[in-house]
Amino acid sequence: MSRPVYECWAGPDCDWNFPIDKVGKGGAIMIYFDNAATTMRKPDCVIDAVADAMRNFGNSGRGAHEASLDASRMIYETRERISELFHLGNPLQVAFTSNSTESLNTVIQGLFSEGDHVITTVLEHNSVLRPLYLMEKRGVSLTILPCDEKGVLCYDQLEESIRPETKAVVCTHASNLTGNRMDLERIGGLCRRHGIRLVVDASQTAGVLPIDMKRMHIDVLCFTGHKGLLGPQGTGGICVGDGIRIKPLKAGGSGVHTYLKEHPQDMPTALEAGTLNGHGIAGLHAALGFIKETGVENIHRREAELMRRFYEGVSGIPGVRVYGDFSSDERAAIVALNIGNYDSSEVSDELAVTYGISTRPGAHCAPLMHESFKTVEQGMVRFSFSYFNTEEEVDTGIRAVRELAEEE
Repeated sequence: MSRPVYECWAGPDCDWNFPIDKVGKGGAIMIYFDNAATTMRKPDCVIDAVADAMRNFGNSGRGAHEASLDASRMIYETRERISELFHLGNPLQVAFTSNSTESLNTVIQGLFSEGDHVITTVLEHNSVLRPLYLMEKRGVSLTILPCDEKGVLCYDQLEESIRPETKAVVCTHASNLTGNRMDLERIGGLCRRHGIRLVVDASQTAGVLPIDMKRMHIDVLCFTGHKGLLGPQGTGGICVGDGIRIKPLKAGGSGVHTYLKEHPQDMPTALEAGTLNGHGIAGLHAALGFIKETGVENIHRREAELMRRFYEGVSGIPGVRVYGDFSSDERAAIVALNIGNYDSSEVSDELAVTYGISTRPGAHCAPLMHESFKTVEQGMVRFSFSYFNTEEEVDTGIRAVRELAEEE
């Protein structure tokens, strides 16, 4: 197949050549299907809120002047919006971090100690696995539950893995590789019956799937702001249930109790050493307002429609293998695939160069899932959809996969 070459927005010396009509402001590729990595298209109110905060906000908790107080009010309102969204019930139990990775490191290193046993799954991202492996070296024992051929957790092995020393189950809400959703009500109910904690990584679901910490019996919820929550990068947090104390990962300035030698233990200060990302949190505040006005259910419905359209368009193409369980739309809007024996990076590069389509190839920081699917060497090409994608973009993606498969 003969492919046209286009001028690159970055200049004549750039090796990446995208069709001019698919390039947006700042050189962003217009057909963006990498939303599981970060949502590139944000509501205008988010961008405006960050700019306004940079012009007007001081340092929250570091003064009694209006610039500081305005930042403090906004940050507290953001805690309220998060608490409401996830049904936590207490804004003061929301601690801000820079992303899910910091949240999960804080919780995993601050909740478990030598002699504890923790259960996790092969669906996990390295932001869960690597902190757990670190704790394994410190004397925490670990059980990793397998999945079936579609990447669905083997739930029947969960209860039989519980020991007297089991402290918690740590799991994702949805796989960042396949989009498969975990049944948190089932897992949470089992945890509650056995008196163990449930720690959830909501990186792929916060803002796009309903999360009710009380109904799902979630004790600790870790989230990032830059994906489904539509906020800026560098934002995230931890929602901590009643009666749970997490040892801080960091110690330092807090704006209160200056003369204590130890970091303050009251939430949320206990988990928030140093200056918060007030400018980013301002953007997250606006994003949460957009999500509330639009409705999580409506956002999910839209993303599921786009995902289903793409899945049905590519799943029957000869030579294309799609991974995951698509029996229900109650999942993250992700479709991961491979074309024949082509390396996933080669396919993703071709999609970018020829069609102006952004996807993510490779391992996606999910090593155990690739081991389960036997795709360690090939990787997968991940298409992940957003509320702001269109049917026309999806159809272009389907056509691109079909044309590439015909060449295989």
